[in-house]
Amino acid sequence: MTTEHQTLALMLFSLFIAVTLGITTWVSRNRHGSAEEFYAGGRLFSPMENGFAIAGDYMSAASFLGISGLIALFGYDGLLYSVGFLVAWLVVLFLVAELVRNCGRFTLADVVAARMSERPVRIAAGISSVVVSVLYLVAQMVGAGSLVGLLLGNSSAVARTLTVIGVGALMVVYVSFGGMRATTWIQIVKAVLLMGGAITLTVLVLLRFHGDFDRLLTTAAERSGYGMEFLSPGLKYGGDWTARFDFMSLGLALVLGTAGLPHILSRFYTVPTARAARRSVVWAIALIGSFYLMTIVLGFGAAALVGPDEVRASNASGNTAVPLLAAFLGGGAETTGGAVLFAFVAAIAFATILAVVAGITLASSASVAHDLYASLKRRRARQRSEVSVARGAAVGIGAVAIALGLLAQNLNVAFLVGLAFAVAASANLPVLLYSLFWRGFTTRGAVWSVYGGLVPAVLLVLVSPVVSGSPESLFPGVDFQFFPLQNPGIVSIPLGFLAGWLGTVTSGEEPDEAKHAETEVRSLTGAGAV
Repeated sequence: MTTEHQTLALMLFSLFIAVTLGITTWVSRNRHGSAEEFYAGGRLFSPMENGFAIAGDYMSAASFLGISGLIALFGYDGLLYSVGFLVAWLVVLFLVAELVRNCGRFTLADVVAARMSERPVRIAAGISSVVVSVLYLVAQMVGAGSLVGLLLGNSSAVARTLTVIGVGALMVVYVSFGGMRATTWIQIVKAVLLMGGAITLTVLVLLRFHGDFDRLLTTAAERSGYGMEFLSPGLKYGGDWTARFDFMSLGLALVLGTAGLPHILSRFYTVPTARAARRSVVWAIALIGSFYLMTIVLGFGAAALVGPDEVRASNASGNTAVPLLAAFLGGGAETTGGAVLFAFVAAIAFATILAVVAGITLASSASVAHDLYASLKRRRARQRSEVSVARGAAVGIGAVAIALGLLAQNLNVAFLVGLAFAVAASANLPVLLYSLFWRGFTTRGAVWSVYGGLVPAVLLVLVSPVVSGSPESLFPGVDFQFFPLQNPGIVSIPLGFLAGWLGTVTSGEEPDEAKHAETEVRSLTGAGAV
């Protein structure tokens, strides 16, 4: 990229940042500072608005940069992410969306604590939500660093570091001053931009092959160096049994993890009714489904037109495949057309990162303030002081995410999000489903369920090839791995369900039949919902 082309991309970055900061400023002048306003935007969004915001929240850097990169490098095996992310929404639609909206108020813990002893349940759920959110944030930070590293010619590690710090600072500003209302509008703007960019690139790729998708796939296979194996399962997750179990583990995590993501669950509280929550999910599925179909074209397009070798040379994990494809489609990186299209796509990807980190930071800071802080205080926290704690928590969470993001810069962002999904599916989903559907579920079962999934998931990641023992690890120079799988879901998800069952059957606590009946009626009818 020439200096003029870099300047163009930076100008588009700056334009989006200016627009989003303007939205945040406007919202901050028109809010009244209550917890409902800060956490749920006053519950005033329509199903269509919330559907676009959910899509904006969900279509992260992992989707736009990571999945396309994995498809460009590994062909068929990269499709697992697209399929898993989309199928997960059926679980959300049929099992979670309406029931969570009716039973809760702001966070996951609201749903579980409705029929349990509040303090231990809120502490456990709050800790789990923060861990999942930080893992998800790390992926977005890595995406930001890869993007700006490509823009600057991969020449400056300092620039990548400053980018990660800058993204962290911006997300703190969005959350602290704008709350859920500003975050939602930023996500809506980002969703429109992302869909527009994906449609543009998809059309340009298909025009290159005259609409012949079969020819696109054949060319990608020939260019990959693997031949037709590129279009068959097993290139990344094939061969030995370890890789096959890793494949199954990742699939479980992706399909079950969405329903346990704190920033997705919090979106159901921004609409006035459960019916509106369900309609929001339908809107989101339509947008997300269309987008993931386009990532398939973009991934194979990058393999066919740019080539896996060039993608890998730019970024070993494939995170820069889509920007490179955009530059190629525009006529090449050194041409004006290529620079304009590259800058446009890079700005959209940057907008994607900023919008997603704002949503995740808001959800995690809400868990800190509404669950952890309110539970640990001897007297009930006032709403205004709780909101102040949430703003302070956003700063702390941002600092942790920045530090981990700098450490994990060489990992694929879709892979990192897969880890977050595994922890969410292990710790949050079991306790949520048990609370909604098991009449005999107890407080001990709820606490054991959360920790029984969270602790094994995190520990297994720490002793896996992700952290040590391979050239792609966080610490390649040491080796303390003994768990062979990169994703812990196939072990930790069943452990979460097992721990919840075991805690309940060994508990001396009598289940509160009256509270369960009240929760069941509220979840199914909406009677008494906030």
